[in-house]
Amino acid sequence: MGETEDLFDGPASSLPEALSNTAVLSQGTAQYRQAAEEETPVKHISGYAPFVAFCESRGVSAKQLATDVPELLAFLRSSPGNIADDPLMREAATIFVGNVIAALRPEAHWRLMPDGSREVGDRGMMITLDRLMDGLQEADDAMVSGLLGQLAEWAGEEPDAPALAELRPIPTGQAPESFVRPHLDSPRYRGVDGDPIDYGNRWGSDSPPEDSYSVETNTERFEGLHTVARALIEYLARVYDVEVSADPAHAAEVSMEAGEVVEAARLTPRDPLAAPLTFVFTSYPGVLVHAGALHDFPFPICGCDACDETAETEASRLEELVLSVAAGGYGERYPVGRKKWAEYALFAADGSGNRSGAGPHGATAAQLAAAEEQLKAVPDGWRPWPLRRRENL
Repeated sequence: MGETEDLFDGPASSLPEALSNTAVLSQGTAQYRQAAEEETPVKHISGYAPFVAFCESRGVSAKQLATDVPELLAFLRSSPGNIADDPLMREAATIFVGNVIAALRPEAHWRLMPDGSREVGDRGMMITLDRLMDGLQEADDAMVSGLLGQLAEWAGEEPDAPALAELRPIPTGQAPESFVRPHLDSPRYRGVDGDPIDYGNRWGSDSPPEDSYSVETNTERFEGLHTVARALIEYLARVYDVEVSADPAHAAEVSMEAGEVVEAARLTPRDPLAAPLTFVFTSYPGVLVHAGALHDFPFPICGCDACDETAETEASRLEELVLSVAAGGYGERYPVGRKKWAEYALFAADGSGNRSGAGPHGATAAQLAAAEEQLKAVPDGWRPWPLRRRENL
């Protein structure tokens, strides 16, 4: 490693494992092994020695850049070709930048996401490093100044409370039958030029046009989400011991803007420590699901032409959420840290992956207070839904 990789506190180490649980499927049961995220957070990654040598060849002190973010970004912007055109140098520079950001706050650390992207930060802010490196080459002075201000504000904030252990609700519920998605019609749509629109594959490997981000065409293609949501409600009511209440008034449980509500249904498991689900059908057409105490999940998450989502892709997300909640793969926490954020974690019932989120919440003060009290009983995640008794069991 040498002296060229001792510019940051602590010994340089390798990148942590991906922020997920490794799923091993055996006879249809998902078994999870704990990932390395529960170990000591990684702040100092090895592999930046080539960038240190590059700095020295230009008469620049890497040691100085390690403690001076404005100078570091200026140096990177002044040497775009030399870094971007050499994969080894780009990798070394990316690691160096990540180490610099991790050093700005005591609780900041590296993490590797399931898709392979690398992030550095803490609960308050996480920066995707490869996206940052790409953006530096295209950003103007005002954008860089804004980034520097954001980093300075983040670095100067009071330290947060000690980080809690990762929220890892493991789905253990075993449904006696699998959910089968109903058939969804796939109508053909045509653009203004008369050519068919292949939603889901419109842009191929190209980036969407800029004007496609502000346009939503043929939103009726999401009507199938209503069909899937109703089928899920019927399936859950048949398999699990739940109370189903259909009433548009249940839409008030959703914190985000729902638009025009068509219908709503709340499913409450008989076990009070299992997470309830509320389905809100909108005229968009779309579906909002309120899961547990606080969190809302929209389907589609975005219907613009650039995102190019389809009823099928959004139905897969909807099914993953609902079936994982029922299996006990869903957890929430509130309040978290000095900023009192809300967190959730969702682990797929079939072991295919997981996702999580954290941030401010738009619920009312009364809703937040009720959620705080309710979530004290399920600190490690909501329980699996109880199965409906059957005469042949």
